[in-house]
Amino acid sequence: MKCFKRLLSAGLALAMTLTLAACGTTSGENAGQDTASSEPVRIATKPMTEQYILGEMLGLLIEQAGYDVEITKGVGGGTSNIQPAMEAGEFDLYPEYTSSGWVLVLDHQAEGVDDEAMFTQLQEEYEENFGMTWVGMYGFNNTFTVAVRGDIAEQYGLEDTSDLAAVAGELTFGGNPDYIEREDGFGALCQTYGLEFGDVVDIDIGLKYQALAGGDIDVTNAFTTDAQLANPDTDLVTLADDKHLQVNYFCSTVVRQDALEKFPSLEDVLLQMDGILTDQEMASLNYQVEVEGLDEQDVARDFLTQKGLLEA
Repeated sequence: MKCFKRLLSAGLALAMTLTLAACGTTSGENAGQDTASSEPVRIATKPMTEQYILGEMLGLLIEQAGYDVEITKGVGGGTSNIQPAMEAGEFDLYPEYTSSGWVLVLDHQAEGVDDEAMFTQLQEEYEENFGMTWVGMYGFNNTFTVAVRGDIAEQYGLEDTSDLAAVAGELTFGGNPDYIEREDGFGALCQTYGLEFGDVVDIDIGLKYQALAGGDIDVTNAFTTDAQLANPDTDLVTLADDKHLQVNYFCSTVVRQDALEKFPSLEDVLLQMDGILTDQEMASLNYQVEVEGLDEQDVARDFLTQKGLLEA
């Protein structure tokens, strides 16, 4: 029986070592594989629903290829703790976002960089500096967007973020404090699009959509794969970023080069994730887990099966 262990933690990535050691594998149970395959492929994820689902997808596909899998879920600090743990060999791979790696790991400026050029340079610099690479591009882009109530969008004919400029004075913007305070957040949005809202309120990230639905606010910041954007009971419209303010956060797999050597078919498995998810599909999967209460592994398995990537 393969070890598919999903570990929950909000602590530092390096503190996962003892927990990971508790998940053993049985040598020789995968007939025909090389001896290295008796070791598990170790996956880490950030502490967010989307990452939990992606981690399960990766785990299911890797397990189908005959390898054992260990998944450490919810590593506190995300990139800032997973990256050094990857460098130390604590994990083999994890789902990461292009601009996060570009800015947080490589310390580059994201603005004005072509997405294709960024991905190529990410691969080159990760290989040169860390002995890692990026494999595949899942397809969706989890970046900032502006969401408004459907009735507001219809009333004022809002389609692009630029359309807000003429009517912002009549609207209330509600955003979570870190977005309002961050340099590339609310201030950059208002400056780029010439927005002066009638009122601006701080609101907890978990209450934004409830406040929108209740009419307490009219506009909020969102991420393009937020679960509530897929809620059929919520009438919301996201506005196009027509002045291209936001940088892109495409998701891919960061993997250690030695893991690709240790597990010969791993790269081919990871490439199965290439282009399989749209923004809307990722939001829908997040909704199934966050709102409908489904198990993330079940959601991941059903999606991969529907895509023909997983045997029923």
